[in-house]
Amino acid sequence: MTAADPLDNYKAIADAIAALFFPHAEVVIHDLRNQRVAYLANNISKREIGDDSALEDMLEGGHDERNIGPYEKLNWDGQKIRSISTVLRDAKGEPLAVLCINLNITLFETAKAALDLFLSPSKVIPQPDALFRDDWQERINTFLHGWLQQRQLSLSTLSRDHKRELVLALHAEGAFKGKSAANYVANVLNMGRATVYKHLKELKEEV
Repeated sequence: MTAADPLDNYKAIADAIAALFFPHAEVVIHDLRNQRVAYLANNISKREIGDDSALEDMLEGGHDERNIGPYEKLNWDGQKIRSISTVLRDAKGEPLAVLCINLNITLFETAKAALDLFLSPSKVIPQPDALFRDDWQERINTFLHGWLQQRQLSLSTLSRDHKRELVLALHAEGAFKGKSAANYVANVLNMGRATVYKHLKELKEEV
């Protein structure tokens, strides 16, 4: 019976990582016993199994690092690769192999650049006074989210008491002068319009 290759389990792990990040990640296993590439999953580097690894330093004493990186390099096609290398050791703690994950980040950098350009504040002008002078929705939104931020709350976690407190705070800011403001606040706070009017009525009775 042929003895199992001690790298077999690592090859399965390499396949799993490459499948999860397909098609952007390549996983290479370098066998330090013969300084050769032992396995390639999702080959994007155009290397071949059996190629020289040139990792002789891994065999030298004093190398205690388990993970090396992340570090960046260029692929054959000029695309940027971010890599991390993990030293795999045998049962005696001796370096057996190096598993390298090479992630092509060019697509992500291109997407980031596109988003940065799209979201660039230099293309945004101040709100025109003529359009926003009477924009009660904008004023409600600004006050509401400032109120939430100060209390470290979110709309999805507001309790009944929080909602009542917020309705009263909005009233104090004059938020209900707009004809449809009560409906809008009710929809935003996910509560019945009648409940909003109830809170406002209670406020008047207290006064």
